[in-house]
Amino acid sequence: MLSERVSGILLHPTSLPGPHGIGDFGPEAYAFVDYLVAAGQKRWQVLPLGATGYADSPYASFSSFAGNPLLVSLELLFRAGDLTSEEIKCIPSELSAGRVEYGPVIAWKVPNLRTAASRFRESSNGHRVSSYVAFCELQSTWLDDYALFMAIKKVFDDQARRNGDESALWNTYWDRDIATREASAIERWQESCREEIEIQKILQFFFFEQWLGLKRYANEQGIQIIGDLPIYVALDSSDVWASPKSFRLDANLRPILVAGVPPDYFSTTGQLWGNPVYDWEQMQNDGFRWWIQRFKGTCEMVDIVRVDHFRGFEAGWSIPVGHPTAMHGEWLKAPGTELFNAVRQQLGELPILAEDLGLITPEVEQLRDDNRFPGMKVLQFAFDSGPGPDNQFLPHNYLPNSVAYTGTHDNDTTLGWFASTTIAQRTFIKDYFGHEPIDVAWEFIRMALSSVSRLAVVPMQDVLCLGREARMNMPSTQVGNWSWRMPASYRSGNSAARLAKLVKLYDR
Repeated sequence: MLSERVSGILLHPTSLPGPHGIGDFGPEAYAFVDYLVAAGQKRWQVLPLGATGYADSPYASFSSFAGNPLLVSLELLFRAGDLTSEEIKCIPSELSAGRVEYGPVIAWKVPNLRTAASRFRESSNGHRVSSYVAFCELQSTWLDDYALFMAIKKVFDDQARRNGDESALWNTYWDRDIATREASAIERWQESCREEIEIQKILQFFFFEQWLGLKRYANEQGIQIIGDLPIYVALDSSDVWASPKSFRLDANLRPILVAGVPPDYFSTTGQLWGNPVYDWEQMQNDGFRWWIQRFKGTCEMVDIVRVDHFRGFEAGWSIPVGHPTAMHGEWLKAPGTELFNAVRQQLGELPILAEDLGLITPEVEQLRDDNRFPGMKVLQFAFDSGPGPDNQFLPHNYLPNSVAYTGTHDNDTTLGWFASTTIAQRTFIKDYFGHEPIDVAWEFIRMALSSVSRLAVVPMQDVLCLGREARMNMPSTQVGNWSWRMPASYRSGNSAARLAKLVKLYDR
């Protein structure tokens, strides 16, 4: 349950400015924390930080525990002595400052990260080496499997590319003995990939070393981090490979059912995510051990956890493998009450926000309210239907234990959305505001901050009054997402002062 009346900004770290083609945990991240302080903000919502795979989405990660090495700052590695100034300054021209071009970024940055990791292996810095050894011991429950998975994946991915197969996965392309984790195969691969395994562990050490340093700085400035716990994991992940019995897989380790959502606001054919569906009975039988570890790991990284697709903990939309869309699925019940009780018994009360958007039933609302989790209120959704007590997104219907958003990472920016509204929507907006909005983004920001919701969060794109060209993600699409970058000039305007004024006015 939320107790403080505060506000914050939504910005994924990849969107930060900087010279290396993608935002990272370096100087620009610290400068953004300073901007939040100047703007009177108390929260930074960062979205998932996991190692990305297909389509570069952090909701499709190689591990639900590991961090994305692309977020590691080369500048900070240089300061630590892991890279030279020449290495971090020799930047290819195709690395755009305006958008993240993942192909060129990966081609240039990953070799530099691996160089730094190799150099660290030979380091004589006793303090950092000791910190690395302690990190490996502390995170061994997931790190050992992840590092081995990525090492083996590198071997087979290289082999698949040589054979012209770009879509090979561990359950279809790997040798059967290692795909099924036979003990002798595990031992053999650990020996043959010893160096690569350590490189992968060092990259994770770099990530956590830098991220926790940045988080510590933010906390010292009075900024708490809102992180994200995606409900599902990618099939191509160490999670599924290491715990196949926790998922609905067939004898060949292929999914029987995959996750998604039925037709909704974002898509008339639904969203076919393709993530393997959990075997909830198996997870419940072992006391939800994997989930407890996952919540514990997430809470060690962030201060507040936004649980993605919360309704999936009551029932998840499951589609038989082979269907081209998500239209033909069924709701499969999940033991949400038992899960959250088990988490609470092991870890205590956790600071959780529930992403309760989509097709929400009374049962989902009951699960949310029984756990006193605040839900999300998105202003852009408020004007899709008329006034009345059933329109939960209109501010006069909000409850204090909620989070008010102008929009989310899945929405268009407020300006982009407003440009596409119908005449009926515009009329409703005009009537609700009491006038024709002129400074649209900021009038929506004002409405979110003035609401009774104890937490209000605004995407940085709305603070900067940007249009649909700055949209972060478009659900049901796989091209061009997660690539927006904030212009370095964001600090030169008066947005921080405007936010600080509203924070004071509305007691946030």
